[in-house]
Amino acid sequence: LLALALVLRTLNCFLVQTSFVPDEYWQSLEVAHRMVFKYPSPAANYGYLTWEWTSSLRGYSYPLIFASMYKALQLLAKDDVQLLIWVPRIAQAVLAAFADVQLYSLVQHLENSETAKFVFFCQLCSWFTWYSCTRTLTNTMETILTIFALSYYPIKGSKMGNSCKYLALVALAIVIRPTAVIPWIPLVFSHFLQEQKKTDLILHTCIPVGLVTVGTSLIIDRVFFGEWVLVQLNFLKFNVLQNLGTFYGSHPWHWYFTQGLPVILGPHVPFFIHGCAVAPRRYHIFLLAVIWTVLVYSTLSHKEFRFIYPVLPFCMIFCGYSLKHLKAWKKTAASFLLLSNLVPALYTGLVHQRGTLDVMSHIQQLCKNSQQSQAFVFILMPCHSTPFYSHVHCPLKMRFLQCPPNLTGNESYVDEADVFYSNPLGWLNKEFYNDTLLPSHLILFNVLEQEISPFLALRGYEKTATVFHTHVPQGRVGSHISIYRRK
Repeated sequence: LLALALVLRTLNCFLVQTSFVPDEYWQSLEVAHRMVFKYPSPAANYGYLTWEWTSSLRGYSYPLIFASMYKALQLLAKDDVQLLIWVPRIAQAVLAAFADVQLYSLVQHLENSETAKFVFFCQLCSWFTWYSCTRTLTNTMETILTIFALSYYPIKGSKMGNSCKYLALVALAIVIRPTAVIPWIPLVFSHFLQEQKKTDLILHTCIPVGLVTVGTSLIIDRVFFGEWVLVQLNFLKFNVLQNLGTFYGSHPWHWYFTQGLPVILGPHVPFFIHGCAVAPRRYHIFLLAVIWTVLVYSTLSHKEFRFIYPVLPFCMIFCGYSLKHLKAWKKTAASFLLLSNLVPALYTGLVHQRGTLDVMSHIQQLCKNSQQSQAFVFILMPCHSTPFYSHVHCPLKMRFLQCPPNLTGNESYVDEADVFYSNPLGWLNKEFYNDTLLPSHLILFNVLEQEISPFLALRGYEKTATVFHTHVPQGRVGSHISIYRRK
């Protein structure tokens, strides 16, 4: 079973060649690249840290995993840009495969092999799991650790329950992404209520596990920040108390119920609803965790599909139960699930939003060019649209439009990207008033071309390539990406 999962998730890894959200690179690989690589050796680290890092909002524990891989590749003199891109993804795929098998083992232990096979099948079929499980997102690691923790959770009838192991895994998930605590609140509370030795649980398990994980996290962050900082507290302050996440967009309170959960479940929706009705009562705690998580996230203005990804494995348990109870319709339902998930999985993995990754191969070519020292790439796109040095791996001069949120409380604050998009032509003429300041290469979405064409013509830029990005362009994001080079 593990061999099957490893083969499928490795294939999964290579069949996902699109971008999802900027955090996939900017909160993991870019940070790891800056931690390891220096230029000119052994001078300054090169790479880029976003405002979250300068504001101590993120911890180094997760990027350290990828930095270790980068360091190993560097020591082996194998730090080729393609290996830097794919090794972390393959590592994530291997972890996802182990998590799939762990989910199977949990259900097999609690029920039987038949139910476990259906849960395993639903997990492998899920288009959103396929789309997300090999990405270097903190949400992905949070989901994987949630599955591992779940397999040690002391649910009624389980002999595999191990308080220390599951709490340690939950604590690790919280260190990586503080919001990981949300789905576990009802589960830990339920465990506490049914635990006979409550004092022992707190004194001999919860406190030691908490001290070790938080202590380790504090030490790692002390090493890289150069000062003592509790990033989990800063993260909570920013996202919950100050609610500054709204800077990146806000949605109505019901969004997760009407769009978020139905979309990530996809064709599994009817099976999930049916599974909730037929699953044994002891699994209601898992349903409670799903509802509670969606409710809590609904109170925050900024909403994203990936935020509720960690509850998807809980949903798959109910979907598996549904398939098992269908009797005569089992094969038809399984075929429907497989085929209906295949289309969105392949489309989102291979077609939708692939341009921002494909364009990096064009930038990589500049590293091989003898003119590398003269090259200057300006990415005129919504900020963080593309990866950065982790997908280039040479100290090329690069710049992108900045968009940090209003951290100073200035009422008239407008970020650089918004200033640019309010008057692109005027901004460019003002920014590059002198020809010596001009970038050698400009990368932009095709929706911007017509507006800045006078600047491109006057400053001698010619289009050298057009890269497909998406069939559904929206606002500042175009269907294609254009690459311009100055003659």
